[in-house]
Order: sequence, then C-alpha cells, then structure tokens
Amino acid sequence: MSGAKLFLARCRKVARLAFMGPSGLLYLWLLHRSGLFDADFYRRGNPGLNRLFRIFPMRHYILWGEAAGLCPGAEFDPQAYLDLHPDVARAGMPPLRHFLTLGRAEGRSPRKRPVPRLPHVPKTHWRIDPARKTHPYALHLHIYYPDLWGEFADRLAGLDIAIDIYVTVTWRGDETAWLIDQIRDRFPDAHVLAAANRGRDILPFLKLVNAGVFDGYDAVCKLHTKRSPHREDGDAWRRQLVRGLLPESGVRAPLSRFLADPDAAFWVADGQCYDVRDWWGSNRDKTAAVLRRVELDDLVADLRFPAGSMYWAKPLMIGMIRALRLTDDLFEVEDGQTDGTLAHAVERAIGGLARAAGQDIVQAKDLSRPPPVPRAPAFVSAFYLPQFHPIPENDAWWGAGFSEWRGVAAATSVFPGHLQPASPGALGYYDLRAPEVMQDQAALARTAGIDAFCVYHYWFGGRRLLEKPLDRLLETPESDFPFYLCWANESWRRNWDGLSGEILIGQDYSPGFERRLVESTLPYMRDPRYQRPDGHRPRFIIYRPEDMPAPEQNVARMRRAWKEAGIGPVELGAVCFHVAGDSPVPPGVFDFWVEMPPHGLVDGAAYRFGGPLGNTLGANGPAPGFAGLIYDYDAVARRSLSPAYRSGLPPDTIVGIMPGWDNTARRKARAHIARGANPATFRHWLRRLADGPLATSYRGELFVNAWNEWAEKAMLEPTEQFGRLNLDALAEFTAPPRHLALPDQTGAIGNG
Repeated sequence: MSGAKLFLARCRKVARLAFMGPSGLLYLWLLHRSGLFDADFYRRGNPGLNRLFRIFPMRHYILWGEAAGLCPGAEFDPQAYLDLHPDVARAGMPPLRHFLTLGRAEGRSPRKRPVPRLPHVPKTHWRIDPARKTHPYALHLHIYYPDLWGEFADRLAGLDIAIDIYVTVTWRGDETAWLIDQIRDRFPDAHVLAAANRGRDILPFLKLVNAGVFDGYDAVCKLHTKRSPHREDGDAWRRQLVRGLLPESGVRAPLSRFLADPDAAFWVADGQCYDVRDWWGSNRDKTAAVLRRVELDDLVADLRFPAGSMYWAKPLMIGMIRALRLTDDLFEVEDGQTDGTLAHAVERAIGGLARAAGQDIVQAKDLSRPPPVPRAPAFVSAFYLPQFHPIPENDAWWGAGFSEWRGVAAATSVFPGHLQPASPGALGYYDLRAPEVMQDQAALARTAGIDAFCVYHYWFGGRRLLEKPLDRLLETPESDFPFYLCWANESWRRNWDGLSGEILIGQDYSPGFERRLVESTLPYMRDPRYQRPDGHRPRFIIYRPEDMPAPEQNVARMRRAWKEAGIGPVELGAVCFHVAGDSPVPPGVFDFWVEMPPHGLVDGAAYRFGGPLGNTLGANGPAPGFAGLIYDYDAVARRSLSPAYRSGLPPDTIVGIMPGWDNTARRKARAHIARGANPATFRHWLRRLADGPLATSYRGELFVNAWNEWAEKAMLEPTEQFGRLNLDALAEFTAPPRHLALPDQTGAIGNG
C-alpha cells in the first residue's frame, strides 16, 4: 500500500473512531454502563494496539475488537458465550452486544464457570418402599449449595400441612455426609439421597419420579437451592420462588384451591410463568425431541413453562414426566452450561405436557379465583373385549396358543416417537380364563367411575366364540363385575377390519336368527350384575345394525322374544358406524345410539400421512414401506366437538371418546394410527366434552372405546409407560367435586 493510501486508511479509522453513529454510540453507552469492559485488561491483552486506540480502547473494541474475537474483560468471554449459546453463534450476532441487549435479561451466562471436580457418588438405591405410610403431599428439595440448607430447613419446619420430604444432595464427600446427618437430625422421617453432579436439579427429581416415589400423592412440590450465579439478583429470585410456593401465610388454602382447579397443572410463584417464545435460547430442538417421546408434536410454537424449575405439580403431570423415560445417560456431563442441555429442554417441555392436557400453569395470584366445576357423566360405559385367551378357532387361523397379546407384544415403532409396542402395566399379559382377572379389572374400573363394561357378544348364527370368560363369570357370583352385552355382528376377516379380506367366520342372518340370538343372551340378562342404566330395562347394543337385513322388523322380533322369555322391555341401542351397510335403519328403531370414535371422525384435515395432503410430518414421518394412515388425535377430538359434526348424529346418541387408536399390532405397515394419543390429550378431550356435548348426550351418559382394545391401542387399562393415568384422567370427571380436608397439624412432616 502506498503512503498516501495508508494515510487515507488511517484517516478513515480515526473518523470512524470519532464519529461512531447512533447505533455505535448506544452500544458504547451500554458497554460503559455494564462494567464488563476493563480498559486495562484490554490494553494488557492486546499490547500491539495503536497509541490512539490505547487511548480509546472501548471504541476500538466496538468497531474492530469484537469482530476479531478479542476479550473485553475478565467477566465476559466472547468465545465461551458463543459456545454456551449456539443460537447466538448461528445468528451471527456480536456476542457482547447480544448479552447486553438480550442475553442478560434472558439469564444467559457471560462466561463458562468452573465446574468443581466432585468425588464419585456412593451407590444410592432410588427405590423406596411403595407400601410405606405416606401423607397426601410430597416435597422434593435438591441441594447443590450446602450453605443454603438452613434457609430451606427453617421454611419447611413452619409448614401448616402434613407432607413427606425427599431431599437429594449433590455428593461432595465428607461435607455432604455431614449435611445428610444434619438433615436427618432436623427431619428424622425425611428420605435423603446422595446424587451425582449431573442434570442439575432436574435429573435427581426425574430419578425419584421414575422410581415411582411420588405415585399416589395428591400433589408434589419441587424445590432446589437455586443460586443463579449468572444473575445479580439470584438470591432474591430464589426467595421469591420459594415464598410463592410455600407462603408464610400458609400453604393449606392456596394448595386446596390449586387442587380444586381442574384447569391447573402446575402452580408457580407470581411472575414465574414464562412464554417460551421469549426464552428459547438454544433449547427449541431438544424440547421438541423431549415432547416427541410421548407423541406430542407442534407444541413448541406456543407454550408457557415454570421459570426457575420450582413448582407444585398434580399427579397427571408427574405421570407424564415419568412417561418421558428420561434416564441418566441422556443428560450431558456438567461443564458449566447455562443453556442448550437436556435439563433446560425438560424445564420447557413440561409446559407442553400441561398444554396437551388442556391445563395451564397458574401463579399464586390466580388461586384466589373460584375454580370451574366440569359436568360429570350420569353413567359411564366402556367396551370390553373378552378375547385374551386361546381358543381352537384362533389356533387354526393364527397358530397354536394365539391370543391378541401376540400381536401386541410384537408391534414395532414406525415413526420417531411412535409409542409401540404398548406393554400392559398392573394387570400384565393376563389370561381371561382366570376368573380373578375380571375381578381385578372391575376393581380398577370402579376407581375411575366406570359403571359398566359393554362386553362383546360373538354370536354367529348359533355359534359362540370367546364366550368362556363371561360364562365363567356366571359361575362366580361373588365377582362384582357390572356388564351388559354388545352383539359384535360383523364377520371375522383375515385383515381384522370386518370390511374386506378373507372371511374366517361369517355372520348368519337366516330366518329365526333373532330368536336364537335372544336365547343366547338370556343367561346373562338374568344375572343380577347385568346392567339396567335406566333402573328398569336391561341394555343390549348391536354393533353393525345396517348389516342386519330388515332391521326394523328384526329388532321388533327381538324385543318380542325378550318379553316372551320373561325379560320384559329391553333398552336397545346401536353403534354409529362410519361405513353404511346394506340395510338403512329407519328412525325410532333403537332407543339410543353410541358414538364410537374414531368412526366417522377422521376427515381430510386430520391426516398427517396417507391423506389428501400426503406427508405433513416431514422428517418425523414413518419409515419407508409404511402404507397405512396417520392422523392427529387432537384433530379428531376437536371435530367431535364441532356443531357441524354433532348435528349429523342421530338423536339420543351417547357421547363417545377413545383414549387412543393404533392398530399396528394387527395391521403392521398398513396400520391406522391416531398420533398424539396419551393420557394428557385424553384428559383434554374429556374436559371439552364435559364443557359441551355431554350436556346433550343421551341420559347424560359417556361411552369409552375401550377398556381393553390392546390390539388397536384403545384401552383404559394401565400400561407400562403411563401407568393408570388414563383411569385417573377419567376419574377426574366421573367423581364428584373433591372437598379437600387438609390436616390441621402444623409441621407434620415426614413419613412417620
């Protein structure tokens, strides 16, 4: 470069240094005010600076130093900031400018902080005796900062509710052993466990959740010794969070209101419910991946989450967190990260679980509002399948020893996050030839408010199939199993849908079939456990009424045959099937109809794969070779509420719902799948039915498809992944409003 050009270049630099423009001057003011620029540090670190730049080092940093990756001071590390927050790096924003304008308010760390080398944690048994005596509520406190224990101990000692305390402590060797002794001295009944320094406060909480420690509690409070060294107000923030959840004025009243509010999933301190759109950082993709573990998509665009990771949670949320199946090996090794880890993603994802359930995160100030009281159904039925045992016919068609459990256990996942296979929980892979199974099923059903099982009656022109469980029930009068029958009158076919494929056994409507059918029902209708929902007439349902020739005449013959047999009038219903048969049913033939999702509810807008829009799942779609259909569970739920759909149903229809639908166990690569079905979305559908269609349902009833349709994944029975959450979701709406009687004793803490 010639001397003249060099002189001009230096003049331009001097001009830029002197006249920085509005944006540069604003940055200069922010940087000066922040205290993060250390002029002496900058000069020492860059000894080759021009004399003029050494006079104005802050201006040099803004104009040229930041772009060159120079460090402004000991309290801010530009490269570490970009490493900790990759979204800033991807956006190409100057790191310090981002921190001053956005990052500090978002709580981002300006530099990596040293991670202490902690000793190896001694072996800890995370399972706790499930038969132990417990109080209604539990509290988990994770201690990372031992010096903060006293602050929390004083608050716990003053609680006005009976609560069980579980403490996890990051293991630091002798210091932690001493602290554990201190905790047990102060709270002898508390459970105290040592934890490795991994997953912050999130992983220790998840380990307790995954171990079933919080099963059976009405509510769980999650706390931790939050210091937030990246925030100047870290201590004040922690105290605000704790006061909002354990108010000094008493926990009893706000906790009672929280539990009585059906729309509340989490309770947080005032001001601690954050809109995730303002707080994504670099956590969006990981949050989406976490939610995908329970088939929840498209929630990351708009959700709220409990800031600070301290809250009260209801059992459904605890169960859904457990269903995420997040284990130690998935969490990153601690390296001072302040963003972008699985722990940060889980913190945000739980807001998605609440939203999926149709619930919200409430703040302490919201608990003064009177909670809504959803309508409860007058009578609840659930379809019941008696086929979980081998029979000679299935041995011949499908192989020796066949029952539908074979397909259920062999089902495979076809898309990322697909919840297959679905394994049974508390009842296991049962065999209905054992009479105690039906007793156990009935006991579970009662806890969920189910009044009757609608048992499929497989009758083919006089030939019965799968009748043994119900016949054995008649031989055990002590078994309290309320039921009535549904004649499953479709032909059995090789492809399981009753509509196409090789016929295995066909239905027979030869003359006199209606009288023979009635005769097959008499032993059951004469049993005192056979249900009469209106208090007088035994109930009977026909699954495919339009398959039956001359339905008006044949139904009249059935009614007459029951009367002649001494049964009297029968309350006769039919299922609203989605495919029309050959014999339309005139109005007035049946006393009522049953809505049976998903029949008639899946329209073009609901499809995610295989429908008119093709694959809308993108990279999260099914594996190559899948030729079935995938539709959105929540879209089906929304359509069931629409006036246009409901106006097309027959009068006197019982409102129906399904916990899920996925016949992968039967149809494999040609399956029909309701994506997004889980106890949270099931609960949301129930809530909306209670607010609307249930009011016009026949006799205020609710019908669930189904109790145990495992091969189509439409079941209320407990599963290995979700436990009894579907039953609990139903119980929320079948039980009368709870009036909580919190114990009066103050400081009743522990498990004694």
